Amino acid sequence: MSLQVKKTPTRRCTGCGEHFPKKDLVRVVREPSGNIVLDLVGKVSGRGAYICKSKECLIKARRSSRIERSLECSIPSEIWDRIEKELH
Repeated sequence: MSLQVKKTPTRRCTGCGEHFPKKDLVRVVREPSGNIVLDLVGKVSGRGAYICKSKECLIKARRSSRIERSLECSIPSEIWDRIEKELH
């Protein structure tokens, strides 16, 4: 009998494009109500995009509109500022 090794789920950072284990990334979520929130535990329902916990990746993702494209909505600057504060 062989033991099965569990695969670690990986996701791609929208900032740098690198693949990381899901638990090492932070999820930005567009809830069904339209609110944009930071999901630190990975349980919030809605459309999500993953990002590294680094300020550089957040800046890259914001500048290139990658998170907005992933979430299929525009993100106001107040929400970007709130995400940046919560991330650090």
